[in-house]
Amino acid sequence: MSYPGYPPTGYPPFPGYPPAGQESSFHPPGQYPYPGGFPPMGGGAYPPAPSGGYPGAGGYPAPGSYPAPGGYPGAPQPGGAPPYPGGQGFGAPPGGAGYSGYPQPPAQSYGGGPAQVPMPGGFPGGQVPPQYPGGQVPFPSQPAAMTQGTQGTIRPASNFDAMKDAEILRKAMKGFGTDEQAIVDVVANRSNDQRQKIKAAFKTMYGKDLIKDLKSELSGNMEELILALFMPATYYDAWSLRNAMKGAGTQERVLIEILCTRTNQEIREIVRCYESEFGRSLENDIRSDTSGHFERLLVSMCQGNRDENPNVNHQMAQEDAQRLYQAGEGRLGTDESCFNMVLATRSFPQLRATMEAYARMANRDLISSVSREFSGNVESGLKAILQCALNRSAFFAERLYYSMKGAGTDDSTLVRIVVTRSEIDLVQIKQIFNQMYQKTLSTVIAGDTSGDYRKLLLAIVGQ
Repeated sequence: MSYPGYPPTGYPPFPGYPPAGQESSFHPPGQYPYPGGFPPMGGGAYPPAPSGGYPGAGGYPAPGSYPAPGGYPGAPQPGGAPPYPGGQGFGAPPGGAGYSGYPQPPAQSYGGGPAQVPMPGGFPGGQVPPQYPGGQVPFPSQPAAMTQGTQGTIRPASNFDAMKDAEILRKAMKGFGTDEQAIVDVVANRSNDQRQKIKAAFKTMYGKDLIKDLKSELSGNMEELILALFMPATYYDAWSLRNAMKGAGTQERVLIEILCTRTNQEIREIVRCYESEFGRSLENDIRSDTSGHFERLLVSMCQGNRDENPNVNHQMAQEDAQRLYQAGEGRLGTDESCFNMVLATRSFPQLRATMEAYARMANRDLISSVSREFSGNVESGLKAILQCALNRSAFFAERLYYSMKGAGTDDSTLVRIVVTRSEIDLVQIKQIFNQMYQKTLSTVIAGDTSGDYRKLLLAIVGQ
């Protein structure tokens, strides 16, 4: 993969690298020229979700339940690019009944208590749906470590010294050849916030741009992975959306993956960053590049106005289930706007309760009904929302699986998910991947990648 050359001054055409001392802030509009090209990102249709069943909900900690400083990166300064926020708390309502086609998670609250991971069972008649690989239940017995909430595989390094790391990277790139292992050891073991500090220290110490030096030493997928790791998290999402809509064609699966899975705070930060960096409105670009009910769904998503109340209104869940049935299975044709309204506004815990009520009423799970009533990109978007309501980590595990399934690898999707989830819930994604596909994520990555690119991915993912 190649990137266009550098402008005479400033940062590389692969954007997102703040000047020294401003590593956590977005750049003023137009400060860095927007690139003339991007690394290719795999196209193709959004991977189909297994119909009829999706793994049950895993728990997510409530906001504020992540480790204090010494754990995850601290809160951003005003105007700054925030560390990637964690997920919201999802789970089954206390005493809530399971529904057809999904493993039943144990009863749990939606508050900030320890998250629970679904236990096996809950399939009608004790039969395992055929869509699970090998006919295995996707949620075997859980080790105790899996019930402690979500966590990333990358945590801030203790005794962090930005100047020492900058010196290590300088030595790794100095002279003949490159010490890629030294680069991997530093980059894979520092948080995103710490990487921003290393960039600033490198420029202060050597008067050179770290990213420019890395680009001159690296190429292909390894280059894309390194550059993604050095982007502030919010900027990387905004850049990915811009790339998905730039030029001929639109990579709808990227729009779905980001806009249908992020929290309100994340989406609002992305919208602001997109406009400040690219001088464009994300909503207007979506309207220009999509159409019909898919356009309406994505415009709804980029408002960042989903209800995030963790409490579930079971009466509303019953009413929404009835409303969705009458808008789809219970009539000739489909009232698409009704599905858009419910799925774009209700909290994820509320949607899960609605799915359970729907299954009891219609004797069919809601994801299957969406597959019957919709097609194409809007079907993929609606199903992504429902799958995240059930288990966001399982949604990303499935995306990773399909990025490496069959001939060839969708490296851009692989890089994007590994990087964006590395400080949030990659531990849970790995565990659920193993349960869903009876093989470890690291084994599949090792079989589909090679060289330093593989070393760095495996260092991030861990064993």
